[in-house]
Amino acid sequence: MNSLLYIIAVILIIGWALGVFMYSATGLIHVLLVIAVISLILGFIRRPTIV
Repeated sequence: MNSLLYIIAVILIIGWALGVFMYSATGLIHVLLVIAVISLILGFIRRPTIV
């Protein structure tokens, strides 16, 4: 499940980067960035810790 979150985050960040260069849907671009950051944070939180 964690790798899926990373894949989604990478796809969203790439989409955000492409959108920034195109300037077509500025509101949607920032939503994609926020979702990508949230998914990365959730991936780090849910990662099992090695003791």
